[in-house]
Amino acid sequence: MAGLNVIMLAMVPLTGASSQPTPTPPPPDCCIPAAGGRGAMVLQISRNGPPVQDQVRENSPAGMVWVPGGEFMMGSTDPLARSDEQPVHRVRVDGFWMDVTEVTNAQYAEFVAATGYVTLAERPVDWDELKKQLPEGTPKPADEVLKPGSLVFTPPDHAVSLSRYELWWTWTTGACWKHPEGPGSTIEGRADHPVVHIAYEDAVAYATWAGKRLPTEAEWEFAARGGLAGKMNVWGDDPVDATRCNTWQGHFPDQNTAEDGFARTAPVRSFAPNGYGLFDMAGNVWEWCSDLYRPDAYALLVESFGDQVAVNPQGPKTSLDPRNPYVPESRVHRGGSYLCSDVYCASYRPSARMACPPDTGLAHLGFRCVEAGPAPAAAPGTNK
Repeated sequence: MAGLNVIMLAMVPLTGASSQPTPTPPPPDCCIPAAGGRGAMVLQISRNGPPVQDQVRENSPAGMVWVPGGEFMMGSTDPLARSDEQPVHRVRVDGFWMDVTEVTNAQYAEFVAATGYVTLAERPVDWDELKKQLPEGTPKPADEVLKPGSLVFTPPDHAVSLSRYELWWTWTTGACWKHPEGPGSTIEGRADHPVVHIAYEDAVAYATWAGKRLPTEAEWEFAARGGLAGKMNVWGDDPVDATRCNTWQGHFPDQNTAEDGFARTAPVRSFAPNGYGLFDMAGNVWEWCSDLYRPDAYALLVESFGDQVAVNPQGPKTSLDPRNPYVPESRVHRGGSYLCSDVYCASYRPSARMACPPDTGLAHLGFRCVEAGPAPAAAPGTNK
């Protein structure tokens, strides 16, 4: 439901309590609104790197790069790491093909033209579904609030408390992938920008149409690291700067100097790729993964496997997100975005995790796809 419960939960006192057990608290809320999904929005309204290998194999999937299978240490203990990135644990993934870039507006438009698909942000809000994400007894908002829309980043004109994310996120009627900033905005001239305002089911629908799927969280992190073991960033341990990726420069959230050349999304391939030839694995827009989210997912995995390697983990069987205690599930997304700032978050790092309810659409949330083998005959890093 494209983020509507984000603002609702931020603005209305919670009147109920979750029946779910609460593990170790999740990490701080980065540049994603803490309470995702359309329900939280209604509550607020109602209250007011290394060298790139680039060897082409004939018949390789167009626009994809081969990511070789292998073992790695998943997670991080670096100074910027959050609690849900730990414990660091052994994981092995099989090789797979991955989109070289995030799915673009042009690619998503092709899908919509071929299928007539309508994204969640373009559909009216279903109150019967929405109220499942809210405390019992939450009154139904005005019909105007339940019109199609999504969450748009609207920076304040002055410094604000970083705990008040509702001061820079606005539920915007008419916002969707074709109108990223709401009515009057357009994707004209942005065909090669990543598509945004994409809910989980919108990403799955595209992937299915394309004969692909979303990556698991383990696949995504392995690919993002690009062959670099244990490094803080996808390019190594050097700190982030405006030449590395599309993130926030200046004082968050009110002053963006756009030193990197972009105040919002950047065209894909605007920055150097990682060691596997993948672009924008850090910054630009968040990317959906297939896993359900739990802040204690890694602890549960280690509990099951000990010091043994976990092979092709698919994520936990059940979801638990204390930031969203009323939603049935939350799904992982990775990679950070153009809103990542070290004064607030540092989620451009390959180990950083974030999540939202699957009905959430945001102005900085997109995706890329993966596909199973066979492996190329050429060396790892093959693309076309």
